[in-house]
Amino acid sequence: MLLQSRPALAIAVVVDVALHGGRGTVSAADIAERLGLARRGLEPILQPLSRAGVLNSTRGPSGGYRLARPRRGISVGEIIRAVLPAKEEEAEGESSALFTQVVAPFWSEMEEETLARFDAITLDKLVRRAVGAGLTPAPSEPISFVI
Repeated sequence: MLLQSRPALAIAVVVDVALHGGRGTVSAADIAERLGLARRGLEPILQPLSRAGVLNSTRGPSGGYRLARPRRGISVGEIIRAVLPAKEEEAEGESSALFTQVVAPFWSEMEEETLARFDAITLDKLVRRAVGAGLTPAPSEPISFVI
């Protein structure tokens, strides 16, 4: 989990939706364009985020994604857990006593400690960080200078 790109991408997707969602939805195509990815590559990220209740999805021409809850109610740990792969079967060498009695328990402890730290960080904090970095969203409505 520590060096996987899937959780990092999921965090970027949810921050993008929070920044650009406003009162409506954000299309997968727009998210993909802003992140420089293919839309097909986002579907495996968007679907589990929707199933986990982090995002809500709407189908149709004006469909897209929006946050399922307020930004303060979504933790980074929750985002990461939504996209982590299921525990895989033991790989080669993972049945040795050294692995099962020392390495695997140590790794599990480190993952839990890391996730606990991620649980303490809200999406709101990351959005404020993005705004502070100048990554503000485009206005949701075109600006009109008509008097």
